[in-house]
Parts: sequence; structure tokens; C-alpha cells
Amino acid sequence: MSPEGLTNEPTMTVAQCIKCHTLTNAPVAVRWARSDSGPGTTLWACPTHAPELSPGPMPGELESGAQA
Repeated sequence: MSPEGLTNEPTMTVAQCIKCHTLTNAPVAVRWARSDSGPGTTLWACPTHAPELSPGPMPGELESGAQA
């Protein structure tokens, strides 16, 4: 069950923009960084900088057999 289902309150996502390093309440996923020692990490941008950053690979796109 989701937290929203338990509390009836929407969950807030806050992330730091990878360009301006400010916290944003409306993060946009722009890249996914692969890790050899654990799960990968999603990199976020604020809505202002998201269009400037080229999208990178997202989860599943780096798996063997994925088309480039």
C-alpha cells in the first residue's frame, strides 16, 4: 500500500537540481547513473534547467541487448 493510501495525504518529492543545486518540489528525472556496487541513481533537475540537460539513459536502457 502506498503512503497516500495510509494517510490520504499526497507524498511530496523533493530533489536537488544537478545544475543549480537548489532543492525543488517539482523535480524532473533527466539522467540515470549506473552503479557497479548497487542500484543506480536517478539524477534530477529543476523545471527551469531540465530542458537544457540532454536526457541520458534511464533504467533498463543499459541492459545487454538494448538498442542504442
